[in-house]
Amino acid sequence: MTFKTGEARGNEIGLLDGLMTNRAMRRYSPEPVSEEDIWTCLQAAVQAPSGGNIQPYQFVVVQDSGMKVSLAEIYRRGWRRYEPAIAPAEFPNNTARESWERNNRATIHLAENLEHVPVLVLLLMPSIDMTVHDDEGPMPVGPTHASVYPAIQNFMLAARSLRLGTAMTTLHRIYEDEVRELVGIPQRYEILALLPLGHPTGKWGVAPRYRSPERITSWDRFGEKRVP
Repeated sequence: MTFKTGEARGNEIGLLDGLMTNRAMRRYSPEPVSEEDIWTCLQAAVQAPSGGNIQPYQFVVVQDSGMKVSLAEIYRRGWRRYEPAIAPAEFPNNTARESWERNNRATIHLAENLEHVPVLVLLLMPSIDMTVHDDEGPMPVGPTHASVYPAIQNFMLAARSLRLGTAMTTLHRIYEDEVRELVGIPQRYEILALLPLGHPTGKWGVAPRYRSPERITSWDRFGEKRVP
């Protein structure tokens, strides 16, 4: 597929609006996702920057119903172990409690209905070390993951531009070997993320964030703050 610069395909969402209103979508309608839209998201993903332009990733697009059922069963087993381990013992206030419970309900819904999502996309990364060496020793310029996550973000933002929802999930990694065997993925690849892709039933909007830019940003020296 060749994407022509300037193609809008009916998209009226500005870049900044898409960035600010994109959020994890965990509830989907049964409406199918077109293959054209899948290719558009993949094309956007490979346009993401990567160290040395090495693009250290592979994609597996899963649409087969039987395969999705098997993936969902593995995912749910992981969720059943994970949920009790992350449940907060207490909350600072009722607002925080309600926010966590709302998010948890959506996460449970996704786990219980993952096989009904039209498309599941697996993001793979080869297990390689990007550390380079010279006479002075190693130069750890960053992990390979740093060259993969921008592709995931591009994929998700492209989906948003097409009014498709997605969310980055990683619970499959609890039983990663089983997923690798199910999909026929070679041992040399990590399965970094599972992205559900479909038409969301929820609404986009600016998600609440509890750490504002001015709180976590320093200017020139650590700890030097500015008020916007």
